[in-house]
Amino acid sequence: MTGAPIDLRTDTRVAPVGIDNPRPEFAWRPAPGAGPQTKYAVQVSAGAGFGPGDLIWDSGPAAGAQPFGIVHGGPALASAHAYRWRVRTWDDQDRAGLWSEPATFETGILDPARWRARWISGPAPASTADYQVVYLRTVVEVPSAVVRGRAYVSALGWYRFFVNGVDLTGPALVPRWTPFDTAVEYQTYDITDAVTTGRNVLAMAVADGRFRGRNGGHNVPAVYGDRLAGFAQIELDLADGSRLLLTTDETWKAGAGRIRTADPKFGEQADQRISDDDWHTGETTPARFSAAWVLDQPRTLIAEEVARVQQVHLLPARTVTRTPSGKQIVDFGQNFAGVVRIRLTGPAGARIGLTHSEVLRDDGELDVDYLFEGAIGKFQQRDEVLLGSATTTYQPWFTIHGFRYLEVDGLPGDLDPTSVDGIVLSSDLPASGSFDCSDPRLNQLYGNVGWSLRSNFVDTPTDCPTRERSGWTGDIQVFAPTATTYVDAQSYLRRYLRNLATEQLPDGRIPIFIPAEGSTFSGGLQRAVRAGGGSIGWGDAAVLLPWTLYRYYGDRTVLERGYPAMTAWVDHLASKAYEHRSLRRRLRGTGRSDIEQHILDTGFHFGEWLRPGTGALGSVVDSYRRGSVVNTAYLEHSARTLSTIAALLGHDPDAARYRRLADRTRHAWRTVFLAADGRIGSDRQDDYVRALAFDLLEPGERPAAVARLVTLIEQAGDHLGTGFLSTPMLLPALADGGRPDVVWRLLLQNTSPSWLYQVECGATTVWESWEGHKPDGRAHLSHNHYALGAVAGFLTERVAGLTPGEPGYRVIDIQPLIGGGLTHACATLRTPFGTATSGWTRDADQVHLEVTVPPGATARVRTGRDGIHHVGSGTHVFEWKQVIA
Repeated sequence: MTGAPIDLRTDTRVAPVGIDNPRPEFAWRPAPGAGPQTKYAVQVSAGAGFGPGDLIWDSGPAAGAQPFGIVHGGPALASAHAYRWRVRTWDDQDRAGLWSEPATFETGILDPARWRARWISGPAPASTADYQVVYLRTVVEVPSAVVRGRAYVSALGWYRFFVNGVDLTGPALVPRWTPFDTAVEYQTYDITDAVTTGRNVLAMAVADGRFRGRNGGHNVPAVYGDRLAGFAQIELDLADGSRLLLTTDETWKAGAGRIRTADPKFGEQADQRISDDDWHTGETTPARFSAAWVLDQPRTLIAEEVARVQQVHLLPARTVTRTPSGKQIVDFGQNFAGVVRIRLTGPAGARIGLTHSEVLRDDGELDVDYLFEGAIGKFQQRDEVLLGSATTTYQPWFTIHGFRYLEVDGLPGDLDPTSVDGIVLSSDLPASGSFDCSDPRLNQLYGNVGWSLRSNFVDTPTDCPTRERSGWTGDIQVFAPTATTYVDAQSYLRRYLRNLATEQLPDGRIPIFIPAEGSTFSGGLQRAVRAGGGSIGWGDAAVLLPWTLYRYYGDRTVLERGYPAMTAWVDHLASKAYEHRSLRRRLRGTGRSDIEQHILDTGFHFGEWLRPGTGALGSVVDSYRRGSVVNTAYLEHSARTLSTIAALLGHDPDAARYRRLADRTRHAWRTVFLAADGRIGSDRQDDYVRALAFDLLEPGERPAAVARLVTLIEQAGDHLGTGFLSTPMLLPALADGGRPDVVWRLLLQNTSPSWLYQVECGATTVWESWEGHKPDGRAHLSHNHYALGAVAGFLTERVAGLTPGEPGYRVIDIQPLIGGGLTHACATLRTPFGTATSGWTRDADQVHLEVTVPPGATARVRTGRDGIHHVGSGTHVFEWKQVIA
């Protein structure tokens, strides 16, 4: 008999409450020391035990080696019900293991007809000057003790929900950003202990959030609507056996409160002279409240599927200094996304300004001007507080900022560093990996990437937490593999892909960011978003992001759900290539229709975005002039990836069709862009990286391509020349091409452009551009983008040597890259099977490698030149001699 499975999850989460998936997925990790799984049995119970009267599904022994992706096969689940489930497994000796400890999950509202609550609001604003936070409240009588209470709550905007003064929401920024025309997310709260027999006060505060707040680089307000609203359905099971239903309706009251205005980007304005107690606990309704308005706008409600955006860390202030202008600057020592909690002392009515930024000017003053690059109109991340007493503590509720430095103005006295903390806000995703080595600069780089991930993994994966905060598809497409080595991103990226499928245009194009920041209320998608929807590398997220989730998590469900979006995208690209041809190609083309119909050279494309020394405009112009080599390569790559996915899903005719498309596109690419002397495209670094990574070359052609890539790197003084799309593939292409020496020269380069240049400049996050600053020293573009930080995946997967050999790490490939002057490197990774590690040390030419393979998985370990070692679960040690230059 073997042990019991551990770490049981439902729909990728531990003990979720309020799911609306009637067929949830179950996953677990094998017991420590367990052998390879060959069968499993899952039982689901609707009661307290697993007896005949409680059991609703028993899978019985079912063949399967994967401890994930098991879909509930019993009858449809009931709304608002708690369930328990357990699992046992059999090993390759047909020995049955113990039943696991039960796991729980709870459904939300599965039947839309069950909803009874109404959307309620305050008076309609006459103009943007009237945009204020809406406070809502009601008083209800509960006749008996509550044995079970649930509140299903949502808002058009960000909200906080209170029961008798108890803040059920806390610092979470909910609901998350979804395509609000199509779906609005709701949260489920256990309010059993918050409700009392007799009189109860139910209250909400609703602010702009992503619904009415300013979005994107253009700072467009009210994209989805100009009327905030709250929604709550409270279901109480009482001790006397009855059930009480309470909902938002016309009996609620609406009014103003302490927070006057709150924009997610521009900041919050609060008047501390106004009490918070009177509206969520007061005996009588404040005079400033009047009857709430019931809005006649039905919306589809969906349950949350992802960990909430909430406090994940606290940063104490490092220093407080005075600027030449007399303002006080708080340095937290770390760039991050969040807000501050600050204790303020001053006379009642004093106006205190809290302005946030990532950088300072040379004179020590706060720099906000760099935020205007790429944005339309000036703005500041600024909160304002009117003091209400001698001492008050303030923490914003309804905004989030990207910053390292806080400027405080209007405060009469000196600020004590102990009176201010940075509250780090991010989606609370479990950490999944770590990396450490003997070079502290690489460790700092790894940490910087992690901070950029946390700063941008908020309500949707964003480009930066300052200027735009948009869910750019290109950024997450290139970064997603690296993200999986830091956090468990499966449910988070699944949600992104569901939004992507919702927002896809009828012709197959993918908006350049998701959500697409468009709504019927504001006239649909912005012209630029629609025009950019055909951009390769960005729209290819429809294919490559699901493929990433399959590779790293073994997630077939995301392939099945996303398949229509994938085919629509690739069909769009193929149609574009077949039907359209640029004037240049019409004049200078091959004259062969079989070639020209597979060259993609029309439409707008971002291309190899932000090569070193190339700004945004230069990137666009370059893509227009010479981007067809990039575009056509992506058409081939996505078509071939889609062919593989179609075969996995059993869509054999599609698999053959997309394989033919990939083959013909590859032939066209080679005919047009591969010269007889081996030169590729415009003869730039990314041309060779892409050709190698996408396997566009024959085996005999690869050495020459690697050699030319090395020459270009050496001509650049051992500096990289790649942008967003190819940077993640650069070091793997060199390593696979047998040039680890060049890998280390690039990785350890400390002059611009390079990763360690940023580190040695004191960066604590990853910059948007390679330079980070203009020649005169002023900050340039965002200082907190994760895209170029995709190199951290190389640290885990190549330097330490942990890569998925088969989807979901059923087989792990371990091949550490020894060199660079490092004396040790180690990575850990929590795979779907359990924790894997690879750590090496070297002493002169002697290398010591220790690996841990989780239960149920196997590994292929490559050590030096002595071939491949196939090992099973457990800890294994290898030693060999290796001459290291």
